[in-house]
Amino acid sequence: MSLKFFAAFFAWIPAYAGTTAQPQPLKSGIEFQSVDVQRLQADDFGNPGMLWVTRGEALWKDKCASCHQDAAVSMRGVATRYPKHDAALGRVVNLDERIRACAARNPAPVALALESEPLLALSTYVSRQSRGLPISVATDGPAAAVLARGRDIYFQRQGQLNVACTQCHDASWGRTLLAEKLSQGHPADWPAYRLEWQTLGSLQRRLRACYFGVRAELPNFGAPDLVALELYLADRARGLAISPPGVRK
Repeated sequence: MSLKFFAAFFAWIPAYAGTTAQPQPLKSGIEFQSVDVQRLQADDFGNPGMLWVTRGEALWKDKCASCHQDAAVSMRGVATRYPKHDAALGRVVNLDERIRACAARNPAPVALALESEPLLALSTYVSRQSRGLPISVATDGPAAAVLARGRDIYFQRQGQLNVACTQCHDASWGRTLLAEKLSQGHPADWPAYRLEWQTLGSLQRRLRACYFGVRAELPNFGAPDLVALELYLADRARGLAISPPGVRK
């Protein structure tokens, strides 16, 4: 499809000033996928993202268990609280950054590159321990300014298509764009295996794909703007139960 098609699709939607009502009721992204994809995500044996859970479990036992013991106990609920302000790091970080920092401080330090297979495996494994628990990020104190920045990004038109996140995920959710239903944009099932990618990726990879889709400049993995957007999305999805690893078309 041409650039003109996408521009025409979104052009009629006004530039909201940040007052758009959130979608109700809250729906996870998996609810906008086909029945086949929904079944794949729900199948612990068929979900391809479970391969990363298995890899993460092995890494956990090798590198993390000596400090944090049984992940099913020590990591229960952790993923629902990220991004969050980390006093030791002096900034708001997402779960991947927190795992990287922990690995670097290990008695046998491990350098984990952003979006690397080991980091994705550990992040997916840790996130899996919170399956079924509601998103409950803290947005007060030092996180307040980061939340405000994320909110600004969400309502800002960007790229050659001049499109804001709110136009898809508040004003147009449930509509079909090409062969895809637009979701409400909640991060409840990430990290996720995307069939288009033929691999698992982080939420930041998905957000960068959105930037690419609207022909905007791509922020680097770990960029403050991506973390801010992650925090706003988590706050916007507050109370929605998480179910990683997700599966997406």
